[in-house]
Amino acid sequence: MASAPAGEDTPRIKQVEFAGAIGLPTQSAPRALPQVAVAGRSNCGKSRLINAILGRKKLARVSQTPGKTREINFYEVNSEFFLVDLPGYGYARAPEELRDRWPTLIDVFLADNPLLRGVVVLMDSRRGVLPADRRLLTFLAEQGTPVLYVLTKIDKLNRSGQKAALQAVRSELEAPADQVLATSARTKEGLDSLVESVFALVNSDPVEAS
Repeated sequence: MASAPAGEDTPRIKQVEFAGAIGLPTQSAPRALPQVAVAGRSNCGKSRLINAILGRKKLARVSQTPGKTREINFYEVNSEFFLVDLPGYGYARAPEELRDRWPTLIDVFLADNPLLRGVVVLMDSRRGVLPADRRLLTFLAEQGTPVLYVLTKIDKLNRSGQKAALQAVRSELEAPADQVLATSARTKEGLDSLVESVFALVNSDPVEAS
């Protein structure tokens, strides 16, 4: 597909292209580039935040029905790396067959993936760390995969609420301050720091297989 320039809000991202998708554990990425994956619950605002990161309004499909995305989508950035959109998890109204298949698809992709530089785990700032998030974080810890924790929809909270949400996640996950970011796809708050962190992951050393 033809590529297009990204928006002015993310100047480091000069070119973005949808490179393809996979829906089965046996399928492979479109080509061998470093990968940074974005994961989160189905209603955490993942698609909107990906669009905001990439400076595009409609690249990642935003659905009114959480859990609609059923494939792993690859967005090629600057011909340098893939930003990988993982299917949302934890949505109880998805068909049972899909609920069973999604974790397998995600786990196989994340397990011993030599191209994966890290995972951006999104959490709704109003809800904090939920059990489904814990499952993913435990799996990533077992793999030794670098993780960046990102709170979404921070604009829904007042300043004191934002501070409390950040502190609660940092404390619960025992994470340093620079590993937990607060963002808003609507106001663009925190996007610059998030983009810089994504590029830092891209340029980090590959994760050794466990």
